[in-house]
Amino acid sequence: MTKSLNGLPGLYSVVMRTAVQTQFQYRTANYAYLLGMIAEPVIYLVVWQTVAGSQGGAVEGITAGQFAAYYIVWTLVRNMNIVFTPYGWEDRIRNGLLSGMLVRPVHPIHYDLAFFAGWKFVVIVLWLPIAAVLVLIFRPTFDVNALEAGVFLIAIWGAYLIRSLFLWALGMVTFWTTRVSALYELYFTAELLLSGRLLPLALLPGWAATVADVLPFKYTFGYPIEVLAGDLSTAELFLGLGLQAVWIGVGALLVALVWRVGVRRYSAVGN
Repeated sequence: MTKSLNGLPGLYSVVMRTAVQTQFQYRTANYAYLLGMIAEPVIYLVVWQTVAGSQGGAVEGITAGQFAAYYIVWTLVRNMNIVFTPYGWEDRIRNGLLSGMLVRPVHPIHYDLAFFAGWKFVVIVLWLPIAAVLVLIFRPTFDVNALEAGVFLIAIWGAYLIRSLFLWALGMVTFWTTRVSALYELYFTAELLLSGRLLPLALLPGWAATVADVLPFKYTFGYPIEVLAGDLSTAELFLGLGLQAVWIGVGALLVALVWRVGVRRYSAVGN
């Protein structure tokens, strides 16, 4: 870490602006990427709306319109959760790219956090017309007040930080082995099943919902989606933000500990 935090705001500003400028240069590729990612939630949405229609209009109290709202918000939350993955760490270690990052005056995580955060602003701009089309096609049911909108704006960035920190920590396993794919697939499977990404958490069996409550995955997908598309009480809204803050703290501590031990073992592998 840098000895002084005075330079970090300037670093984030520069790197985020660079990311915005870079990604707008590739807006066609970004749009194609976004459109490709729409396939996953649309499949989930069509399936659950079909099931709801076959069961009298609702599944466990969730109507077709509420399913539409859930998965349309899902598309934004999913794109906000695109972060630097363990596969990128494999490349950094094999090609020695990390060596150059180590001589910089700040911890390498700040570059990743800033760059991907800048990219999010491009994603949001490109997502808006896609969301408008989805709204016209699937007719979601929204009932959003000012408090929920404000909490959502905080929650999507909290989700971004949680996922960034935990995947960064997982990626550092490459300090010990140049292959982390098996662990990442295990992490991804748990995330898929327990985060609200595959289906709303209200549809999980009781025991699975209990497990989801005590793991970080819910606070990267299910919670921010439900803030806007669900019917959370004021207490639940702020409890979720508080638990996001806890998981951000846990993730930051985990990154610091694994980095301190792992970087001592680092040596570039090369091709």
